[in-house]
Amino acid sequence: MIDTDRLSNDLAGWLDRTLVQPGLLPAERFEEAFVACVASAAKDPEFPDDAWLAFYRNTLDALTGEPEPGGTNAETAPVHAHARELVAGTDVLELGCCFGFLSLQLARDGHRVTATDLTGGTVDLLARMAPQLGADVETHVADARAVALPDRCADTVFAVHLIEHLPAAEGDEVVAEMLRLARRRIVVAVPFEDEPNPAWGHVRTFDVATLQQLGERTGHPFEVTEHHGGWLVVDLHGAGDPAAPPPGG
Repeated sequence: MIDTDRLSNDLAGWLDRTLVQPGLLPAERFEEAFVACVASAAKDPEFPDDAWLAFYRNTLDALTGEPEPGGTNAETAPVHAHARELVAGTDVLELGCCFGFLSLQLARDGHRVTATDLTGGTVDLLARMAPQLGADVETHVADARAVALPDRCADTVFAVHLIEHLPAAEGDEVVAEMLRLARRRIVVAVPFEDEPNPAWGHVRTFDVATLQQLGERTGHPFEVTEHHGGWLVVDLHGAGDPAAPPPGG
């Protein structure tokens, strides 16, 4: 029912609303169904990269243009736009990049971008798609709690809609790893939900107070804000340092 002209990440929200939430599709089979839907739009389902390329192009066009109201892209677009405003410096690292839509946008913005995710197939897909989308993105398969990259390897390290997938202790490990990897800033973004969404693999919820506590545990200057969810921005400098980058700088 979905051809390549309309294939985008809005498919995720459609599957959740029409199949997962009514109980027709178990949440643990969401990813399998999603991949099958994309592959079914390919000219040859055995070689689905033409469908995946259309999926990427359509999603990026929506995220940077005018997404269809009420869809997943419309929910994601303001999150990615705000993240792009928060970059400090040139070298950017994204942990838990999933399909890599934010990393691709950051690369198009002119940043040197490294994207990591725990799922090897997703990382391989991003590595194949990025050159065809005119974006230079270095990719690595990595657990966000222990990334095989050197200390202070990036100016800004992102974890955008990642730590809600992890228990609290493991989320703290991710933040500690971000602090090790960043030279200037770490940015954590989370959704604000009443209950964790099982289709997305969420296991915990956040509010402003939770993010405040997380920021306090870093021992660095930080700011917590709300913008289509919650944001924790930690700057790695001493309080009052005149050389410190301002938020968004």
